[in-house]
Amino acid sequence: MSDLDTRIDPFMSRVIAAIEAHLEDEAFGVAELAEEMSLNRSTLLRRVKAGTGLSVALFIRRQRLRHAKEMLRDSSLTISEVAYQVGFSSSSYFTKCFREEYGYPPGEEGNQQTAEIPAASSLESPLESPLLSAASANWRTIALLGGIFLVAAIGFFIWWPSDTKSTVVPKTIAVLPFQNDSQDSSNVYLINGLMVAIIDNLHQIKGLQVTSRTTVERYRGGSRTVPELAAELGVSYFVEGSGQKIGDQILLTLRLIDAQADTLIWSRRYQQETTDIFQLQTEVSTSIAREIEVFITPEEQERLKLPPTQNLLAYDHYLKGLEQIKEENREGLIAGISSFQQAIAEDPQFAQPHAYLAISYYFLDLFQADQSHLEDINTYADKALLLDPDLNESLIGKALYYMQAGQYELAIQFFQKVLAQSPGSGWTHNLLSAIYSMHLPNAQEYLRHAIQGIPYAVAGQDSATISFAYLHVGNALAQNGFLAEAESYVEKSLRYQPDNLFAEMLSIYTQMGKTKDLDLVYERLQSLLAKDTTFLATLQEIGKIAFYRGDYEAAWGYYRRFLELEQAAGMDVYPGADINIAYILEQLGQPEEASLYWEAYHSYLEKDESIYRDLGYAVYYASQGQVDRAIASLEVFSEQDGYQYWFVMFIEEDPGMNALADDPAYARIIARIKKKFWDQHRQMRAELEGEGLM
Repeated sequence: MSDLDTRIDPFMSRVIAAIEAHLEDEAFGVAELAEEMSLNRSTLLRRVKAGTGLSVALFIRRQRLRHAKEMLRDSSLTISEVAYQVGFSSSSYFTKCFREEYGYPPGEEGNQQTAEIPAASSLESPLESPLLSAASANWRTIALLGGIFLVAAIGFFIWWPSDTKSTVVPKTIAVLPFQNDSQDSSNVYLINGLMVAIIDNLHQIKGLQVTSRTTVERYRGGSRTVPELAAELGVSYFVEGSGQKIGDQILLTLRLIDAQADTLIWSRRYQQETTDIFQLQTEVSTSIAREIEVFITPEEQERLKLPPTQNLLAYDHYLKGLEQIKEENREGLIAGISSFQQAIAEDPQFAQPHAYLAISYYFLDLFQADQSHLEDINTYADKALLLDPDLNESLIGKALYYMQAGQYELAIQFFQKVLAQSPGSGWTHNLLSAIYSMHLPNAQEYLRHAIQGIPYAVAGQDSATISFAYLHVGNALAQNGFLAEAESYVEKSLRYQPDNLFAEMLSIYTQMGKTKDLDLVYERLQSLLAKDTTFLATLQEIGKIAFYRGDYEAAWGYYRRFLELEQAAGMDVYPGADINIAYILEQLGQPEEASLYWEAYHSYLEKDESIYRDLGYAVYYASQGQVDRAIASLEVFSEQDGYQYWFVMFIEEDPGMNALADDPAYARIIARIKKKFWDQHRQMRAELEGEGLM
């Protein structure tokens, strides 16, 4: 032991001695040190933190690096040999850690030794504060740090979240699909079920942000490297696993990986009786959390110990059901529903199969033209909530019922409860973004959830799906006036699918948002239409731009073709276009035909529950020459929040609003609408930047 170590309190001397005794053992980590010291982990963490200001894992690493520093002064040892002797199996990771600790690579240790200030050696300590370390730095280093500090200080005010209720950043982890080590494929559901149970357990620990099972399943059988997966999923840790069932024994091998460094943290092999499967799940989940130093509250610990059911046969049926619905097709859903019902027959108080029955029936209806399972969804979701009101799947089941019933405000409430427990639930963010984009339009909420859901929307998907996922975010950004940011996502969308016509259209409109050049947009839309003359979206948009340009003959030509194709397909996808068509027909001297579209649009407005209803009435009344009613409706619309940039940009271009041009109130209201939009735009940017989402 060095002279330094003898000056530390006796407890820390024992800690250092224990670490040095296992210096070459890469697997010697926090758990092993706690066992060596005959302490529980929480006591060890508290005492080391009090004595050093460091976490246990960081203190162990510093001890390894301090010894490495001394060994590197012996020129007979290579960097790889030194790394191995102090417990680093990866020389590249060792180099990274060494550089972070000392500010230069291990290969320069010899040069550094000759340049050291003699007095500095007496200060060298794994326990010294950053201020003591800085005392030995030369003036250039101090100047450099001063510059960095200035930049960091500026960045603090730009990026720091406005909500400072909690400064604890959850650690991020993904449990990758487990592999079946047995030749018997009938046991796959059991191994996959263990993976699901571990994910569910980790979800219950607030200090962890866990990638959802639906996301990680997309990587089953994939060939991506750990760094590639880390970049896609944005996580710090991975759990890999494989296992098999032999008789009444479960054999499970797990590996915990530092995703950023691509290094193994620990590897464990478990062997348990199948009757102890719940104990195994709890032990694994707890070990993972503690190894990466995530605090588990007593309440969370008790919940982890609580088995979902005491009936192993019921649990077996439940695991089979999970495996069956994973196929994501009608046959798999029907098979899964049967398994979940068998689980409930064995244990009627088992919450999970009730929740998954609600979820399965929701998706089963999506495969059918006749949606007949609304009451089934509600019944099973309510039973799941009664049995376990905190279970994410119970909350999701009820949210899906409200989505199916068209009660989107209530669906949002239940999805928000899920996010309160599991902020990283990408599936939930994507469902919310769908609600806010289509059912209850709110451009700001649409953007917030689209950005948070994008890592999960693109994970492991095919090129076409990824293209539309990026387009989804680009559209949300554009709706909020973030045109430059939207363009970057449109470019990503087109890289994955160059013939994505929706992405090309959004690209045209983001350019128009900058130039306000309707003639250029008209030309580009004509070029886009030439690629597919039957594409309804392009026909509708080019008809609208011709309408805004006052070219009613051309506008009617495009709209007429649009209506023919829409009717032939039995669709009604753009009911809002009826008012443009009505106005165009009036201008072309076809009042009788126009009246049909005026009536259709008015009927559409009566059913519209979105924030744009009053804007629609304003245009409708203005087109009819009812100026006072139009102004009153526009006034009501101006009080709304979260409207799209496109409405702000086009509202004065609409010929239907010409009747309001001479009314003083019109200019005042338009100015208020624009000011409110851009004020909210700036606030939204600040919030998203503060949350690290932009």
